[in-house]
Amino acid sequence: MSRREIREQIFKLLFRAEFHEREEMPEQLQFFMEELGQEENKDTQYIKGKFGKVLERMDELDAMVNQVAQGWKTSRMGKADLAIIRLAVYEMKFEEDVPEGVAINEAVELAKIYGTDDSSSFVNGILAKLV
Repeated sequence: MSRREIREQIFKLLFRAEFHEREEMPEQLQFFMEELGQEENKDTQYIKGKFGKVLERMDELDAMVNQVAQGWKTSRMGKADLAIIRLAVYEMKFEEDVPEGVAINEAVELAKIYGTDDSSSFVNGILAKLV
């Protein structure tokens, strides 16, 4: 899988997490991997690992977003936009091998695919304030 495809799979898992309790996520992760239909390999291990790391820091990521999102709180954001933003903020703040510009660009591209007509501008605006 390419980095973009891996990022998209992590986004899908984060989106799924919005609809389940945290204690259900190990089972949901297993279902997701079965649906993905891939054998256990370095890509699936990376997806699982990064998903877990983002989940662990979810409250911290939301706090960062809430500080810069004028007139918006994470509790009011669309679930797709929020999952995209959380992933990008995690990459920007906690992954040294992902340049901030790449994280933002990839987030905007995901927002164009999975969000509303306004999602890409919204995601870009929030993330630009965190640089």
